[in-house]
Amino acid sequence: MAEVPQRTGETATRTATGVRVRAPARLHFGFLDLNGGLGRRFGSIGLALDAPAIQLVARPAKRVAASGPEAERVRANLLAASAYLDVPDTVAVEVEEAIPPHAGFGSGTQLALAVAAALARLNGKPFAPADFADVLDRGNRSGVGLAAFTEGGLIVDGGRDGSGAPPPVIARLPYPEAWRVVLMLDEAMTGVHGSHETEAFRDLPPFDAAQAAEICRIVLMQILPAAATAEPDGFGAGITEIQKRVGDHFAPHQGGRYASPAVAEALAAVAQSGVRGYGQSSWGPTGFALMPSQAEAERLVGALERPGRLRFVIASGRNGGASVTDL
Repeated sequence: MAEVPQRTGETATRTATGVRVRAPARLHFGFLDLNGGLGRRFGSIGLALDAPAIQLVARPAKRVAASGPEAERVRANLLAASAYLDVPDTVAVEVEEAIPPHAGFGSGTQLALAVAAALARLNGKPFAPADFADVLDRGNRSGVGLAAFTEGGLIVDGGRDGSGAPPPVIARLPYPEAWRVVLMLDEAMTGVHGSHETEAFRDLPPFDAAQAAEICRIVLMQILPAAATAEPDGFGAGITEIQKRVGDHFAPHQGGRYASPAVAEALAAVAQSGVRGYGQSSWGPTGFALMPSQAEAERLVGALERPGRLRFVIASGRNGGASVTDL
């Protein structure tokens, strides 16, 4: 299995006749500094997941073609990637697995990068994910999605300055192998995205500097040490505290701390059960609960499952980035 080239100047070893790319979804746990008083705004903490994922196969073809979920977005990404790489767009892409769009998983970034990585490999071209993400304006607020594609794991980025460059990764730790994430998917709705997201960031009131400082303290002195020592209670409690502070700030634009009433009800049950870490990824509607083991994750799903609009998935952290395999 060949990993995605990550730096400008790396070259593919040979031109492939077919390529399979698998790229991870990511959870966005929250922003570090929405105040921006120190010159950088946003900053994020997030996690690459083993599921859901983008998996696609690309092969040379007589004309551009896309099939499977997200076919129209794939076609648009092919055209953008071919122009960026200066290669023909005569490729057929079949999407075998897709990440639910506008659900808090960063699907747009992962799909665009996966298509570009496949096209680069087919043509024996070097591929720099950060440069391509900048062309597409992906990672315009969070660098977690880009880092999930290139390296995976638990990621903290340092936010954006005025240069327009993607946010730098300032910490990256492997996610403990035993830990699990229970995902709560409300497939009847989508989260805030596109122009509505832009308007929300424009209209939100200034974020309190003291609140931002406390979030940064929680990340540096609680969450990251707990991840490094595989201490689930401290990790979960820190994530939940960030969720409360950031979720309440965004509440006017998503109808409350959580976008989905069904997810909010499930998360209330999660909190009542004593689980320390829980919340919503990005604008939602996907909720999550952080569990220390597969067995405890299965018990939680068993307690939460009932007829209704939620679907539950047990995922692991993914401690590697996207993969590119020649067929």
